[in-house]
Amino acid sequence: MTVLPTETGLSVQMRDGSQAEHKDAEGSSFMSCLLDGQVNETGYTEYLAMLRPIYAALESVGARLADDPIAGAVIDPAINRLDAIDRDLAYWSGGAGVPPVQSAAVDRYVARIEASAADPALFVAHHYTRYLGDLSGGQAIGRILARTFELPEGQGIAFYQFDAVPKPKPYKDAYRARLDSLPLTPRDQQRVVDEVKVVFGLNGALFEELSTQLPRFAR
Repeated sequence: MTVLPTETGLSVQMRDGSQAEHKDAEGSSFMSCLLDGQVNETGYTEYLAMLRPIYAALESVGARLADDPIAGAVIDPAINRLDAIDRDLAYWSGGAGVPPVQSAAVDRYVARIEASAADPALFVAHHYTRYLGDLSGGQAIGRILARTFELPEGQGIAFYQFDAVPKPKPYKDAYRARLDSLPLTPRDQQRVVDEVKVVFGLNGALFEELSTQLPRFAR
């Protein structure tokens, strides 16, 4: 593949270059039902349980790459989600603990994140896709869950609450500016874009597994 120089910032390349994969992932049956308020407590709890090892891997690798000149530009412990996921799992499970996760999709996703420790530019793709997604569409999901389940104020949706980011838009704008400032060659920028596509595919596979359980998750 020949990579041509471009004046388009990396953040725009990442967004525009992965639109088809993004649309496929968010259009899954599971996510459509979740957004329509048709997934029950069991379904949402199992979804969170599948996310937990993914964020554990992200934050473990992120800690190792915190001083890297590429990955370190976006890594921010203030937006880590693992503790929030654990609080939410305690709420949704009634304190019963994390449901066991047996998922080939999660295993593949975690392995891909762990492999990116050796290639910090690719880790940026993983960090961007999850955390900027949480600060974007994730905010709407949190509101839908609160309304659907009539949750007590702030309960069960810590995952979508960023205490360190009172206004998501300025944070996201600054994050994208950091992406655009990364000292990457056009070829490496393309590798990052390609990895974003892979990440959306990994998310899509996770949603496909959850979609097979929709009869059990019906609300």
